[in-house]
Amino acid sequence: MDKVAIVTGAGAGLGRAEALALAGAGANVVLGDIDPDALDAVVAEASALGVEAIGRPGDVALRETADALTAAAVETFGGLHVLVNNAGMVRDRMLFNMSDAEWDDVVRVHLRGHFLLSRNAAGHWRSAAKDRGEPVYGRIVNTASEAFLLGSEGQPNYAAAKAGIVALTLSSARGLARYGVRANAICPRARTAMTEHVFGPAPGTDDDALDPENVARFVSYLAAPAAEVINGQVFVIYGGMVALLAAPSVEQRFDAADGRWNTETLAAALGPYFARRDPERTFACTEVMSLSEPP
Repeated sequence: MDKVAIVTGAGAGLGRAEALALAGAGANVVLGDIDPDALDAVVAEASALGVEAIGRPGDVALRETADALTAAAVETFGGLHVLVNNAGMVRDRMLFNMSDAEWDDVVRVHLRGHFLLSRNAAGHWRSAAKDRGEPVYGRIVNTASEAFLLGSEGQPNYAAAKAGIVALTLSSARGLARYGVRANAICPRARTAMTEHVFGPAPGTDDDALDPENVARFVSYLAAPAAEVINGQVFVIYGGMVALLAAPSVEQRFDAADGRWNTETLAAALGPYFARRDPERTFACTEVMSLSEPP
């Protein structure tokens, strides 16, 4: 892969695995993380794979950090082909106990962080396509979560941010396809520092389904020319399993007899329908809970 890639949150966990997978595939990488020491270590690991690697530490939700990452790719390596938005954080709390800061911090890092770099990349690709008079090579891989599918009750901030990331991905896929860009989102199951409270410690074996490298291989595929036909999709990745999520669909339509509803006619139409319906059935996609790695 003779490309240039940006990976955020690359200092550890999933971002580190993604950075090394892309470097292993031959891409020069620009890596971002809030921890400069951890970032330096991954830059060294990537460089040892025979590619060029640069680190730009900083808060991904700050404009200057996003601009520095983009400039490093375009000015140092001469271009940008792949953007992997991965950086994130959690501040888990029930809705009634959540502080303003706990909401703002999570939405800021996840959703604003994705936005800033996506906007920079989109502007670069649009300008390049116009200059060349033809589509360019562009890939965005955004990191969502099954939390947005389930409405995780102890993560209203995280679930909302991840839902926003999926919407951003779909908008990016629609708006940038004409320029040659493909944008997709992943919901990874991986054991990292951010998820250790959920998945627990690694089993100490070589076949850990939650090894971040399992997700990184799929990200490397989405970044490659072979994934040209994939755009605007959402995937769950777990071990050796990749699950493509279906788009929401219309379940039932209700029409007012005279074209206008009131409380009584709404109750008469919707009430019996929901009375017969499983009350636990909401807009959540609980089917993902039954997804497991094949035996």
